[in-house]
Amino acid sequence: MGSAPEPPQLRPVVSLDGVTKAFGSVVALRDARLELFPGEAHALVGENGAGKSTLIKILAGVHRPDTGIVTVNGETVEFTNTAAAKDAGIAVIYQEPTLFPDLSVAENIFVGRQPRARLGLIDRAVMNREAAALFARLGVPLDPERPAKGLSIADQQIVEIAKAISVDATVLIMDEPTAALSGVEVERLFAVVRGLRDAGAAVLFISHRFDEVEALCQRVTVMRDGAHVSTDLMAEMTIDQIVRRMVGRELGALFPKQDVVPGAVVLEVEALSRAGLFRDVSFQVRAGEIVALAGLVGSGRSEVVQAVFGIDPRDAGTVRVAGRTLPAGNSKAAMRAGVALVPEDRRQQGLILDLSIMRNATLVRRNRLSRFGFLTGGAERREAAEWTRRLQTRYGRLTDPAGTLSGGNQQKVALAKWLATDPKVLIVDEPTRGIDVGTKAEVHRLMSQLAADGVAIVMVSSELPEVLGMADRVLVIREGRLAGELSRAEATEESVMFLATGRGAAA
Repeated sequence: MGSAPEPPQLRPVVSLDGVTKAFGSVVALRDARLELFPGEAHALVGENGAGKSTLIKILAGVHRPDTGIVTVNGETVEFTNTAAAKDAGIAVIYQEPTLFPDLSVAENIFVGRQPRARLGLIDRAVMNREAAALFARLGVPLDPERPAKGLSIADQQIVEIAKAISVDATVLIMDEPTAALSGVEVERLFAVVRGLRDAGAAVLFISHRFDEVEALCQRVTVMRDGAHVSTDLMAEMTIDQIVRRMVGRELGALFPKQDVVPGAVVLEVEALSRAGLFRDVSFQVRAGEIVALAGLVGSGRSEVVQAVFGIDPRDAGTVRVAGRTLPAGNSKAAMRAGVALVPEDRRQQGLILDLSIMRNATLVRRNRLSRFGFLTGGAERREAAEWTRRLQTRYGRLTDPAGTLSGGNQQKVALAKWLATDPKVLIVDEPTRGIDVGTKAEVHRLMSQLAADGVAIVMVSSELPEVLGMADRVLVIREGRLAGELSRAEATEESVMFLATGRGAAA
């Protein structure tokens, strides 16, 4: 399905041919094929579970293929560890940051290869200066001496990108690098990537955002069920063609938003403030309404919803659910009142990775599933199976640790855990980050159905198409304050960005 075009160079810098990889009974890759050429950005797309992450980890030296050939600059290689892959000029930017929280930003970038002064001591001045130069190149004003602990997902990702480009890699693999970035950060990143590409680097770009794939990549490879489906010139493909090859089926509307007449006010937030993060934020959400919090990364959107749910403290303000005032900093009280929060950082806040998929999916519902204080495995299994099925989660066994799942499938389990609680108020922070297009449509359908059933939904999203496609109202946060409110009819990309950047009034 779809023949490969003529390559831009006679010999690829990296190629995989006939690669297979299995983990027990789960076959992650079967006859995977890929060629990366210098001076080219190459998109790798597929649903969650298609084998993309496994392929990347083989190139990174994390996994060794069971069969097949991997070549670098025409020579067959067998990476026994990640250091060998790095030595071969392959740098990987993973979807989930892997920083050392107690080290500074600069130390994270140069860990294991710090510049040395006399007597072999680490030259911190040089290290900080070089890190600052990298951030200047990326157009991001991060302090090199700041501890990594407490950085936002977006800033953690920027540090990972700086780490990768600091080694002058000839092959740059980017796994959903923009998943937590807003438009401004994405444009900065793409400018850097284009510069690397034009300088002769080979870039492998994995993303579920097709507008980014179109903007950056010259070729696109589609994978499905661990196998190669097609490789084509991006200019010769339509998004519909790519999606059909990815999913192997017809896909419904990506934003199946139902028209719902909002009911009574369920969530009331009044003059919510926290020093240094947000101030005087007020809004209401009615039953059956989807209200989006939009704005640039770092504007305070996530901090606001975390304070509403009670994970983070608040200095001032009131939160009421169905007229009942919630105590500050008390997430258990929020849960008892019927509030659910699907957090942005699924690995740190959304899941317990060492626990089973089944246990994670039912964690919040364990008391309701138990009888006489005892939790039966049958009830837990049925509940987990139902919600993982509805979200089309791909896994080997429900008893497998959640940490063995791909990033997108982890997000589905985090969603399942809270959707199963039958909430009055559902707060979703980046609900489809790292999720493939097929499951995005399913998550959006579920959200729309929940709203139709009377649930009040607050959605934080960095994806403007998602905001415009799903929200009844859009609240734009800028620098910790509510910059404006837009109805569904008023909300456009231009009007939202005007408010988010402070460049002018909303249309």
